[in-house]
Amino acid sequence: PQLRRAIEECKRVILALPEHSERQKDAVVRLIHLRLKLQELKDPAEDEPNIRVVLEHRFYKEKSKSVKQMCDKCSTIIWGLIQTWYTCTGGSGTPLPCPSLPCPRTDTHLHPPGCYYRCHSKCLPLVSRPCVRAQVSHQAEYQLSICPESGLDSQDYRCAECRAPISLRGVPSEARQCDYTGLYYCSSCHWNDLAVVPARAIHNWDFEPRKVSRCSMRYLALMVSRPVLKLREINPLLFNYVEELVEIR
Repeated sequence: PQLRRAIEECKRVILALPEHSERQKDAVVRLIHLRLKLQELKDPAEDEPNIRVVLEHRFYKEKSKSVKQMCDKCSTIIWGLIQTWYTCTGGSGTPLPCPSLPCPRTDTHLHPPGCYYRCHSKCLPLVSRPCVRAQVSHQAEYQLSICPESGLDSQDYRCAECRAPISLRGVPSEARQCDYTGLYYCSSCHWNDLAVVPARAIHNWDFEPRKVSRCSMRYLALMVSRPVLKLREINPLLFNYVEELVEIR
């Protein structure tokens, strides 16, 4: 009963606050936490994965005993047989409260897929990377400058994500540049994953995969099917040089 009263009070506060304000966003996050807690209490006997919400990630406890996964936080192997681990799968398979209010299907609305961030249970409190699913939902646009580098000094010689000290000399840690953002990351946040960079494709018709950070890699993977590039406005000259584009037009 206390949780239900808190949920109703939180809903009232959300509707009373200015739309899209920071206070309203904070209240929506609190509402999600309250409803997740209520959901866990409703069905304590049901064999469902435990839910953890961290920086807009919606983590579900995994049942797989696979040892093929790597922890996105500590960059070590996840030993599924002896370690508890989680994956951010958003609303995949399990109904979650929708943060968009008002919503006629608040109790059954499914969130879009998560970013598939994986980590050990012990690493959950240390997660520093926000879920890119939220960025895809609210922003949904590409960086259209090719590798917009500003230099390590502008980052105070620290990783753009976890803020660990980094240097091009590899002391104390190697600085790895992300070809999508132009920023530098440590080896824990940049695994040398390869991805096609949209800016290179639309300006140079270059589809050669480049090294990107983990965050950029997952963002690009979630964005790949979204029709957000208005090519005629961004680079109309491409239609003069690429036969396939002329056929599509």
